[in-house]
Amino acid sequence: MTRAQARDDAPANGLVVAAHRRHYLVDLDAGDTLECVLKGRSTSLACGDRVEVVREKGGGVIVAVAPRRSLLYRSDAFKEKLVAANVTQVLGVIAPDVPVDEHLLNRWIIAAETERCRFVLVVNKTDLPASERFAERFAPYAALGYPVLRVSALGDVDALRRQVRGEHSVVIGQSGMGKSTLINALLPGARARIGEISDALRSGKHTTTSAALYRLPDGDGWIVDSPGMKVFGLAHCAPESIAHAFVELRDLIPQCRFRDCRHDREPDCAVQAAVAAGRVAPQRVALLRALLDESKAARDPAR
Repeated sequence: MTRAQARDDAPANGLVVAAHRRHYLVDLDAGDTLECVLKGRSTSLACGDRVEVVREKGGGVIVAVAPRRSLLYRSDAFKEKLVAANVTQVLGVIAPDVPVDEHLLNRWIIAAETERCRFVLVVNKTDLPASERFAERFAPYAALGYPVLRVSALGDVDALRRQVRGEHSVVIGQSGMGKSTLINALLPGARARIGEISDALRSGKHTTTSAALYRLPDGDGWIVDSPGMKVFGLAHCAPESIAHAFVELRDLIPQCRFRDCRHDREPDCAVQAAVAAGRVAPQRVALLRALLDESKAARDPAR
């Protein structure tokens, strides 16, 4: 083996920037991009994963995955779908011209909280006439401590540009909210990059049907564009992490009389008392109970 061959065969580190089935596009730390395969089916990867690869003829093989800081994914009792790894913040995008599923929106918040990620609500399309009144509907989320940014993908995205600087972000939302348009406004070369990724992985699809990662100009930050989501199951979350993810309930739950209180009809329930007093939104408590039921069902050995 020559010295040049030895260098080519040496393991290299990189960042997963796209995925299609068991094929991944990895931006190597050395500067080039390599299409890689992951052998075996015991591991799944997501955009944002740090990996070690070995070059082979025509591409590379992923041989190791670094420990993750966070992993955002959705699941039900039977399957899971990875969204992004090692993210520091989740950007939930909504817009006035698409009906917002607030039950789904709250699931994004809980997913972010369980992974200790910041959640930011991004109100897009502020150029539309109904945008101001629409944005006012989401003041309760700001009251819970979640930033609410008003932007226009076709106009002003400065607030979002400041928010993502130096962060590892993932953009999630329902179809039609303008997620990809926002990313193109932040990074004008992103649209061309989508075509390059599709060609490299031979997926044949130039729409956002799977996640893709784009590096930010600051040199450290990146942002992941994810497909539109109609559901966001959290069956993988443990009951205790679910309860802790509701920021307004953290101090109330320990005050309930019963340790296994479902916050429904039990006597001396501090949570229901707060709902009756108007200090806690009833739909948030209903979501808590639904998520606890999902978690329990997923862990039922009889399923």
